[in-house]
Amino acid sequence: MPALPDDLRAWRLRRKVSQIDLALRAGTTQRHVSFIESGRSTPGRAMVIRLAESLEIPLRERNALLLAAGYAPAYPETPWDDTHLTPIRAAVEQVLGAHNPYPAIVVDRHGTLVSANAAFHTLTADVAPELRTHPVNIPRLLLHPSGLAPRITNLDEWAHHVLDALRTQAARTPDPQLDSLITELSTYAPTRHIPPTHLGFAAPLRLRTTTGELHLLTTLTHFATAQDVTVAELRLEAFLPANDHTAALLATTGTENSTPRPT
Repeated sequence: MPALPDDLRAWRLRRKVSQIDLALRAGTTQRHVSFIESGRSTPGRAMVIRLAESLEIPLRERNALLLAAGYAPAYPETPWDDTHLTPIRAAVEQVLGAHNPYPAIVVDRHGTLVSANAAFHTLTADVAPELRTHPVNIPRLLLHPSGLAPRITNLDEWAHHVLDALRTQAARTPDPQLDSLITELSTYAPTRHIPPTHLGFAAPLRLRTTTGELHLLTTLTHFATAQDVTVAELRLEAFLPANDHTAALLATTGTENSTPRPT
């Protein structure tokens, strides 16, 4: 028996949307939504997609909702190295390269590294080899005792910044692999402490290096109009200097020279 009624209701409650609000967003009636959730009505494929879009369900989970309704998936999941994604890969590499000498990475939904620029590889060159071996998980590389954690001078603040972001993601889109990662990383995080110097609007990454301490802020970018699961799940995280001292240090590290990627 298709599981659509329970799945749709679960997503609606997770998004804290009433049946009437969902109906208005999807261009249908509250009665129809109610009938779908009770199993009294079987929606067409287009309606399932409209409901999923209205609930801002990620593409991977939209495919699962379609399967639960008895329909084929609507969104392809193209391998990253497929020729069809050549323009996307080229665009990503151009952005990463242009961000040098500041570190920048592209990760998937689990924080697994897809690509990184030379500045990031230079910054993580002394991390334990096993943490830089494919597949590289960036949250683990940051917080693991053999990763960057010993060099993060505000680890109590930064670790919880990372964990809070992961928990928010897991709350919006349940994922057993993400739950497992959160459980693991929680064992590495020190007691939460908000320092008196906390900026309030952003948690800086304070990273000790041989040339001085870097203060970095992060920005996140994604392909908002993606219709492919792989592309939709990509996230570009760029590290930016939070002060002139950090900008000067990064400018003089020689990161313009390409560093081999982890293998």
